[in-house]
Amino acid sequence: MMGNFDYDLIVVGGGSGGLTIAAGASSLGAKVALVDKGTQLGGDCLHYGCVPSKTLIEEANKLHQAVSLGYRPDYSKYFKQVQQRVRDVIATIQHHDDADRFRKMGVDVFQGTGSFLSKNELAINDGEKIISGKRVVLATGSRPFIPDIPGLKEAGYLTNKTIFDIESLPESLLVIGGGPIGIELAQAFSRLGSKVTVVQKSENILAKEDNDIIHFAENVLSEEFQIYRKAQLLEVTMKQGTKVAMVQVGNEKFTLQTDAVLVATGRVPNTNQLSLDRIGVATDKKGYVKVNKLLQTSIPSVYAVGDVNGSFPFTHVAGMEGKLAVQNAVLGLRRKINYKQIPWVTYSSPEIFHMGLTEQEAIEEGLHYKVYKMKLSEVDRFVTANSTKGFVKLMTDKKGTIIGAHAIGRGAGDWMQEVVAAIHFGKRIGDLSMVIHPYPNHAAAVQRTADLYWREKLFEGKLTKLIKKYINLFR
Repeated sequence: MMGNFDYDLIVVGGGSGGLTIAAGASSLGAKVALVDKGTQLGGDCLHYGCVPSKTLIEEANKLHQAVSLGYRPDYSKYFKQVQQRVRDVIATIQHHDDADRFRKMGVDVFQGTGSFLSKNELAINDGEKIISGKRVVLATGSRPFIPDIPGLKEAGYLTNKTIFDIESLPESLLVIGGGPIGIELAQAFSRLGSKVTVVQKSENILAKEDNDIIHFAENVLSEEFQIYRKAQLLEVTMKQGTKVAMVQVGNEKFTLQTDAVLVATGRVPNTNQLSLDRIGVATDKKGYVKVNKLLQTSIPSVYAVGDVNGSFPFTHVAGMEGKLAVQNAVLGLRRKINYKQIPWVTYSSPEIFHMGLTEQEAIEEGLHYKVYKMKLSEVDRFVTANSTKGFVKLMTDKKGTIIGAHAIGRGAGDWMQEVVAAIHFGKRIGDLSMVIHPYPNHAAAVQRTADLYWREKLFEGKLTKLIKKYINLFR
């Protein structure tokens, strides 16, 4: 029974996490309200993130392949076709996240900004409507962080939210930030015909990756666009309608003329309009909502999932958290979140796969580990496809348990999935070696890497002497 509450559950935010929760809770028989400030559901992933960026990347890669075969395109014309393709894909997927679809599930959808009046009451659009619920889940996501750089606002800039709306291809593009978003879009626009420069403040691009991956990726990507590390944008001025960026690399300062500036310097949580301080929901210094292993905030009846809680900024993580939040908030279970088995992919070309510890993290934790590494040039399917740039790197403890899995190569996000399954189901590196792979396929790269484990065990360890003795005795 709901008692005096309007709803069993109120979900604030209609992105992947929020929609997972709303659909799941409603299917269990809960009375659910979904509050979203957007004109359409789907969140950043659908409108500004995964869907448009991967569409753009796919079309850019097609053009790059054609150019490598001698095709000379009209880049400006092609870009307009790409932007239309992006809009068409969004519209197709939007159908699955349509508000009426959720209303048919029994979810009451409110379009507007929600803010807390009490731990169980929310005002929509500053009190236009007030709703109450036994429990509330925050799934409001994040937005681009805009650094305070002199002249940037006046000169104008793009983010992942606005870059898909531009009508014409910029001849030159300055990307501020060398994380996954910055690198993916930098390469895509380079392949679409822009002259691209990336400015990265820290020592490395893609700083969360394994060092071997970082250095390999930088060497490959530097063939397509300029990358400045340990660099920063000092200011932007306008001269005769052109943006002039003052960049510092080490002690050297120089200017770059650019048609557009893309800011990809990180994210900030969408908590500023929730009035969290009114009910005492704790946040960290950056504004991310603090949660426990049950995904509860400092107010037990209020939960937070997805980007807003600062865990991992990935759609698949928000979905995972959403499933757990439904069980805890609706059914009263006490299931704990586990982030040890979170894979992610950077959709550059070649793709980058990441799961578990990097080698530098293993060293910092003082772990005893082994590394097994295989170049894709040693795998026949990659040789036949002329896609030999890359490698697989598996790290294990002394028992063969996989503690880190990394790869860079064409389609790595797909063929490394069997490693995800192996880790999830508690299989060891030796088990991967025993999996039968149809010849020739890309996933054989995983098997070839795992074969190194048995090669070491059988031919380089103490077992070798024992086997030789057995063979001599065997009749």
